[in-house]
Amino acid sequence: MFKICLFIYCLIFLVRTVPFLLWNPESSTLHFFFILNIVLAGSAMAELGRLLIYEASRDCLPTVSGEIQSPMGVASVEFVDPREPVAIVPILRAGLALAEHAASVLPATKIYHLGFSRNEETLQPSIYLNKLPDKFSEDARVFVVDPMLATGGTILAALNLIKECGAENKQIKVVCAVAAPPALQKLSEQFPGLHVYAGIIDPTVNDKGFIIPGLGDAGDRSFGT
Repeated sequence: MFKICLFIYCLIFLVRTVPFLLWNPESSTLHFFFILNIVLAGSAMAELGRLLIYEASRDCLPTVSGEIQSPMGVASVEFVDPREPVAIVPILRAGLALAEHAASVLPATKIYHLGFSRNEETLQPSIYLNKLPDKFSEDARVFVVDPMLATGGTILAALNLIKECGAENKQIKVVCAVAAPPALQKLSEQFPGLHVYAGIIDPTVNDKGFIIPGLGDAGDRSFGT
């Protein structure tokens, strides 16, 4: 059974603000990627990524116990083991915005970039950059970060490459801003047991492969090009 973890924004302000900034076509690149630095600590997309990555990571990171000397005595502590980095795989280029604040949540990360472009007529992805390792370890935790899961073509291609590097479904988590049923259905069929962390699930995809209502081209809106 395909498990979808739908994360609802945990802060009242973000519930009102993040979707508005992402969905609103009047939001400039400045709004989409840099606005509200003080309140949101970055862009709406990056802040959403931080929240989703936190949610995805909180039940899977190894911890260690020990004692530390505080100013007033000795404290027994348990903390995330920084010797076990999480593999972050942003799907270029839009995934860079969603993964921007990963290091503010995870104590140790390794970044492996995957770059795909999509044929606007066939909607098929083609890869132009692959920085995956030769092999992931048996205990690796791999977070694949892609803002939009629409038709599912790109995320399926990425996951197949990651599995060729030795990662199993149980080691992989997908983090996205918006997902649509076609992508989720394909993931359910081809990657059973995979966990997907989504900001929201929109109802459909149009004949051009865009999520409806969605937020358009996430890469273009993030970077203004």
